[in-house]
Amino acid sequence: MFFQDEARFGQKGRLCHRWWLKGQRPPGLCDQRFDWTYLYAAVEPKTGEGFALVLPTVSTVAMNRFLADFAATLAPDDHAVMILDGAGWHASKSLVVPANLILVPLPPYSPECNPVERIWLFLREKLMSLRVFPDQDAIIDACCDAWNALVAETGRIKSLCFPPWLQKVIS
Repeated sequence: MFFQDEARFGQKGRLCHRWWLKGQRPPGLCDQRFDWTYLYAAVEPKTGEGFALVLPTVSTVAMNRFLADFAATLAPDDHAVMILDGAGWHASKSLVVPANLILVPLPPYSPECNPVERIWLFLREKLMSLRVFPDQDAIIDACCDAWNALVAETGRIKSLCFPPWLQKVIS
């Protein structure tokens, strides 16, 4: 069972919380330009395995690419269930779902039920905040570096994406 989501990262970044002297504003970089890219990810909370692609847009075409590349990573005799939100490109009539994959939508307005949302919070807070990117190539490189750093931390995906309520459901 996998959970899937996508997040936008770019020049109009997000500030994070910092400890600083009372009454003074902490230093930090903030960019006002609007160039971004999207990080698509699918994680298996029980094992902590993850798969991600950096794509330029969110669309049915991009989702088709993500699903095809994800399905190619599965063993020939494996069949996976992918739980995702109700974004328009997830339910498009032109979406091509590989034969070894079943898509299950979450209820509307329930992002707290998707553990991948916790990964986005972690990446934005720890690895992608207070940075200025000169162009889209730098954003793509930063997304790749952030995902690789997340995957390199043994057990980090599982600790973020396998909360007690999900352990009761999956076990």
